[in-house]
Amino acid sequence: MGEVEQRPTAGSRLGVQENAGISTLEHGQKLPATPTGKLISVKIQMLDDTQETFEVPQRAPGKILLDAVCNHLNLVEGDYFGLEFLDHKKIMVWLDLLKPIVKQIRRPKHVVLKFVVKFFPPDHAQLQEELTRYLFALQVKQDLAQGRLTCNDTSAALLISHIVQSEIGDFDETVDREHLAKNKYIPQQDALEDKIMEFHRNHIGQTPAESDFQLLEIARRLEMYGIRLHPAKDREGTKINLAVAHTGILVFQGHTKINAFNWAKVRKLSFKRKRFLIKLRPDVNSSFQDTLEFLMASRDFCKAFWKICVEHHAFFRLFEEPKPKPKPVLFTRGSSFRFSGRTQKQVLDYVKEGGHKKVHFERKHSKIHSIRSLTAKPSEQHSEVPKQSCSFTYGDGADSPAVQSCRQVKELKIGMEDGGQHTSPSLKKSPKEGRRLDGAVMATMEEEEEVVKDRSQQSRSQTQQPSTDSLAGSPHLSELSINSQGGPAVANATLSPNLSPDNRQASPLVSPLLNDQTGVRTDDEEDVRRKRFPTDKAYFIAKEVSTTERTYLKDLEVITSWFQSTVSKEDCMPETLKNLIFSSFEPLHKFHTNFLKEVEQRLALWEGRSHAHSKGDYQRIGDVMLKNIQSMKQLTVHLRKHSEVLVELENGIKNSRKLETLCREFELQKVCYLPLNTFLLRPLHRLMHYKQIMERLCKHYPPNHVDFRDSRAALAEISEMVAQLHSSMLKMENFQKLHELKKDLIGIDNLVIPGREFIRLGSLSKLSGKGLQQRMFFLFNDVLLYTSRGLTSSNQFKVHGQLPLYGMMIEESEEEWGVPHCFTLRGQHQSIVVAASSRAEMDKWTEDIQMAIDLAENCNGPAPEFLGSSPPDSKSPEESTIDQESEDDLNASHTSLERQAPHRGNTTVHVCWHRNTSVSMVDFSIAVENQLSGNLLRKFKNSNGWQKLWVVFTNFCMFFYKSHQDNHPLASLPLLGYSLTIPSESENIHKDYVFKLHFKSHVYYFRAESEYTFERWMEVIRSATSPASRIHVLSHEESHVY
Repeated sequence: MGEVEQRPTAGSRLGVQENAGISTLEHGQKLPATPTGKLISVKIQMLDDTQETFEVPQRAPGKILLDAVCNHLNLVEGDYFGLEFLDHKKIMVWLDLLKPIVKQIRRPKHVVLKFVVKFFPPDHAQLQEELTRYLFALQVKQDLAQGRLTCNDTSAALLISHIVQSEIGDFDETVDREHLAKNKYIPQQDALEDKIMEFHRNHIGQTPAESDFQLLEIARRLEMYGIRLHPAKDREGTKINLAVAHTGILVFQGHTKINAFNWAKVRKLSFKRKRFLIKLRPDVNSSFQDTLEFLMASRDFCKAFWKICVEHHAFFRLFEEPKPKPKPVLFTRGSSFRFSGRTQKQVLDYVKEGGHKKVHFERKHSKIHSIRSLTAKPSEQHSEVPKQSCSFTYGDGADSPAVQSCRQVKELKIGMEDGGQHTSPSLKKSPKEGRRLDGAVMATMEEEEEVVKDRSQQSRSQTQQPSTDSLAGSPHLSELSINSQGGPAVANATLSPNLSPDNRQASPLVSPLLNDQTGVRTDDEEDVRRKRFPTDKAYFIAKEVSTTERTYLKDLEVITSWFQSTVSKEDCMPETLKNLIFSSFEPLHKFHTNFLKEVEQRLALWEGRSHAHSKGDYQRIGDVMLKNIQSMKQLTVHLRKHSEVLVELENGIKNSRKLETLCREFELQKVCYLPLNTFLLRPLHRLMHYKQIMERLCKHYPPNHVDFRDSRAALAEISEMVAQLHSSMLKMENFQKLHELKKDLIGIDNLVIPGREFIRLGSLSKLSGKGLQQRMFFLFNDVLLYTSRGLTSSNQFKVHGQLPLYGMMIEESEEEWGVPHCFTLRGQHQSIVVAASSRAEMDKWTEDIQMAIDLAENCNGPAPEFLGSSPPDSKSPEESTIDQESEDDLNASHTSLERQAPHRGNTTVHVCWHRNTSVSMVDFSIAVENQLSGNLLRKFKNSNGWQKLWVVFTNFCMFFYKSHQDNHPLASLPLLGYSLTIPSESENIHKDYVFKLHFKSHVYYFRAESEYTFERWMEVIRSATSPASRIHVLSHEESHVY
């Protein structure tokens, strides 16, 4: 919409591709019809200090102009920005988006509007686009130069050092001095020059995007960040300044904040001539009057400030744009002004759902060409900066010449059905990448919120035990992590499209976008294959034994082969512990290797693939199961040791930092696709699977069937074994879950204590002075913890507080607070207000909490507090304020974070955080029972062919392999939050045994080979997509003792 055709536009200067842009309207809402008629030219000063001219219809409302600017920049999150200008009374005001421009600006040709940040969120990580963070960084740079953002010299120097790193790259003393001489970032900069260079020296290797992130991380903690002062006087005539922020209305004396009125305290805002009035909610503990009055310079000043207060309240506190008031018939009273546009919640939801097309952009001031590159050097992989871009590392990781734009990769289209390799022209490769990447797995990145882990080693090649590709990378939570198999080429992608308030990497949730050129099966091949094999249900039950046994054997090899090899290379595990672990697992591995051979031989005879085949004699599996289950009873002595193995390993990790590091690094390897201690419980879980399989077989056979007697006898034998070990297994599952949660939490001590039982974890919104803030809650039988995402490279959750359950009460409080699915938890010492994402989630939480309260009441008394370094947060919603950090601590925050130990980033906790859901211990127990493996055909929503994959379903997640022989998965798809349905006629899926998985706009179709396997996949996946609604926990008398 710029008027000059030949002049470079702001978009072209930033390197933006031309497109239609993104409207700031809510998704699905239509822009008002653009008025026709005479065009007027409006000048806009951008954040990079350039001017652009736009032509808009004379009668167009302000929204048309703001949308034109956002479209021009291809800015998705334009709702954080606004246009301000000096009106005819020399008052700086914001352009009203609903009023015609000509009614607000008398002479548009002679007025320059400024495109600036209007709404500053509480955490810059809520800004999900790198372009948005870049524009915010420009705003901080501008505020520093103009003296608006005041701070001490240390903070100022640190801020400028990040700006310099973004603009000229790594430290060079000569270049730095020249650059600082030419560019003045702050008044009296000369006195800070040495300190700026000292800080800049520490930023080596930091990309411009990382510098923006660190700049905003420091700036947001400063008291004057995002503050625009409005002069006023109080009732006594004392000169003060008023300001508005996301938390509420602030009162300053000079540049010092002396008071704050959180939105939760404010009942009404109004103005009467020059008087600005704040009506507070009644509070017996407060010394404030009911209504506060401030005097401003004029009515126009007062009204301008009132408007921006109304807009801030609506943007940060409301779920959706307020509806316009009905027009009065005769008389009007008060202002008709209202907030127009999307609220922050709507903006976050829109970007999370992927309703936009990301584009590449260049930075005007930066001299670094790899602008979007966020690939760190191997020694820098633990940076806590969110990885907005994708880094593809080929070979051994030392040679990683190409770094691709996240937005370019999102547009990459791969032909999965015809087996061809298609690469987008926008995906540029360096000469070193030009070679053919045999075995590399390419992907179409459709999924916006999937959790997948990059299991590569930190700062070094992965352990080379039974041959795995070496890969340099990081254990970050990534949107897509795809690892090749069978060749030197490895593709590793790390994205961050969904940055929630404390997010440091991508949100968990990634599609299994695999391209197996040899795995596409035509329909004719499938039909021929289906006719050749037996159709008896017993055959498919026997086949399930075979497919799941293959996975179980691979899981045993994680311990007996991969882990044993890793341990043998490092002298950090005591010999007694080595002998205990491996002497228990090696006999099991040997036995089940032979068992699998027997089952596969029987299936070959059953299918007629053997010359020894004789019809009828081998069309059964009960005899094979009976023989091996009876032999398995001799291994019970090893199975009973698994509890001891789990406890002793955790004790060894607790007592040895070296062993702890070894185990955590092993968990980052690709073969360890689940937590290490989960593999230690696999033999006990496998017994339950045998029991379920034999139950289905006995139910299928009539009493007179030749295989019925053996099957029933096998069922009796395995049921006896399960009964003997069941109690021990329940205790160990709880023990394992507590230790797994311990790795996800920081700021807590002695989480694992005798008698403590895990009940539920999940995401809830906690109401505070900031509004609704997402928090992760952990419910145990004696205490409720609430946490937020910590600023660590591992995305661990920092404990904010605890609520002992003894004496707690639950109250529904939707009407009191006006928040859907809201309830209050009243403890003996503190109360909090939380909101669930849905009524069903609210019912689960209240039911489980009430049951836990009842358990706690039956105990002898309240549980002792067990928080470590994090004190409990005892603030009520009305009293909560922003957590402040002194400016002197800001410099130390970055380096201390990088020392965090490596940690897995795709745990169930992270999935629940991003999917805004919860799971209980009952759900975990059901997930243990519902595990399945086998081949499935997979199809995307917009594709035609079907791709064959080996799929393992466990732990609420589908893991995808090229074949069952692969040692590690290529990708994974967590299913929490997904819906499981059957395709409708309108979807044109004209095949049998097809089920559909969809989450928001992400749709996948999977096709099974038979009715039995179709029903089994539906059954196990439903257990993950429809978690249990009721909880069952052991009574206090059955508490777990370790």
